Amino acid sequence: MGKHLLKLPKMGESVAEATLSAWLKDVGDPIAIDESVVEVSTDKVDSDIPSEVEGVLLEKKFEVNEIAQIGDVIAVIEVEGNDDSPIEKEEFIIPQPVIEVESTPEENPVEIIEAEVSSIQETIQAPSISSNNSNRFYSPLVRNIAKEEGISIAELETIKGSGDKGRVTKKDMLTHLESVTKVKEINENQQVYSKNHMDIQPIVVSEQDQIIEMTRMGKMISDHMVMSRKISAHVQSFVEVDVTDLWEWRERVKKRFQEQEQQKLTFTPIFIFAVAKALKEYPLLNSSVDVDSRIIQKKAINIGMATALGDGNLIVPVIKNTDHLNLVGLARAVNELSKRARENKLQPDEVQDGTYTVTNVGNFGSITGIPIINQPQVGILAIGVIRKMPAVIETVNGDFIGIRRKMMLCHSYDHRIINGAMGGQFVKAVSDALEQWDTSIDF
Repeated sequence: MGKHLLKLPKMGESVAEATLSAWLKDVGDPIAIDESVVEVSTDKVDSDIPSEVEGVLLEKKFEVNEIAQIGDVIAVIEVEGNDDSPIEKEEFIIPQPVIEVESTPEENPVEIIEAEVSSIQETIQAPSISSNNSNRFYSPLVRNIAKEEGISIAELETIKGSGDKGRVTKKDMLTHLESVTKVKEINENQQVYSKNHMDIQPIVVSEQDQIIEMTRMGKMISDHMVMSRKISAHVQSFVEVDVTDLWEWRERVKKRFQEQEQQKLTFTPIFIFAVAKALKEYPLLNSSVDVDSRIIQKKAINIGMATALGDGNLIVPVIKNTDHLNLVGLARAVNELSKRARENKLQPDEVQDGTYTVTNVGNFGSITGIPIINQPQVGILAIGVIRKMPAVIETVNGDFIGIRRKMMLCHSYDHRIINGAMGGQFVKAVSDALEQWDTSIDF
C-alpha cells in the first residue's frame, strides 16, 4: 500500500493560508477521486479540497479551526500500489552532501514562525556576545548573514535549526530575521494603538444587551478594510449621471433579451461594460502597487463585483477578461456568478485576480457611498440608486425643467499613484459611456 499526501493547493496570488472549517471525512473512511475531503476558508471564499486519488483517509494533519499554509500537508491518504505514490517519491530522494544542499524543514511553517517569535521575545534584549565559543556548527553562509545583520553568537544559539542534526540553514536565518521584524512591528503597533486609544473607555454591558460574536468572514473583511485604509491614500471623485435614455432603452429591450438569451438584463452588466471601456482608456486604474513601490499595470481587465450574501457579509466574484465580453456575455457572467455567490458555490479562482472593483450600493436604496479600495487594487466605483429628479434641460429653444432619471457615481482611488485629474477623468468617462449609450442596439 502507498501513501498520498493531500496538500493545501494554491488558492490565488494574494492567498497564503486557509483555516480548516470542517472535515468531511473521518480516519478510515473511503475516498473516491475528486471527492471532497475537507472544507477550508480564506479571507475571500469558502471552498472544498478534493482528493486527487482513490483510497482511505489514513491521517489528519490539522484540526478544525487550525490555520494551514499553502503547500502544507493536511491529510494522508492510503492508496493502492507502491511505486507511483507521491509520498514514496519524496521519501526516496537521493541524499546530497550536507555542505551543498540544505534540508527542508519538516515542521509546519506556522509553528516555526510562532516558535521563533517566542524565542525572539525572550532573547531580543539579550546582551551582544562577540565570542565565537560554541559547540554548534554554523556554515560560512550563516555566519556571513549573522555578521551582516548584527546577530550575535548568543542570538544564533536561540535559533531552531531545520537542517541535518539541527543545523541552522539559510532559510532558518531568513525566517528568524522576518520574525524579528514582525515582533518589532507588533510592538510598534501596540504602542501606537495604546497611544491612540488612551481615552477609550470599556463598553458597559447590561443584562438587556445582546452580545453578537463576529463571524470569521466578518473578522477577515474587517481586517481587510482596516488594512486597506492604512495602505492606500484614499481620495474620491463624484459624478452625477443622467441615465434617462439608458433606462428607457433597457425597458424597451429587456423582455426580448430574456426571451432570446434566457438571461435577465439588469443594470449591473451595463455598468461593468462602461467601466471596462473606461479602464482601456485609463489603464493606470487597472494596476496594483507592489511592496517595493513598483506599479504593476495589469494587461487583463478583471472586474470584481461586490455581492451581498444572506448573512450580511460581502464577497467579490471576478469577471475575467471583462473587456473581451459583449453585453450578452457580461449578463450571463453577472447572473451566474451572483447566483453561485449567494449559494456559497463559488470556486477559489472566481474570487481572485481582480484588477478593479464595482459595488452597486443603489441596490439597497443608497444615493451614494464612499467605498474602500479592495487591495491590492487602486480603484473602486460605487454606483448609487437611480432616482427621478427635476433637472434643467437645455434645448435650442431654451432651457426648461423636466423629470430625468439620475444617479451618483463615487470613484475611490489610491492617491499614491492616481492623481485627482485622472481619478476624475476616469469616472467622467464611465458617465459619458452611460449617458451616450447606443439606444439603437436591439435584440
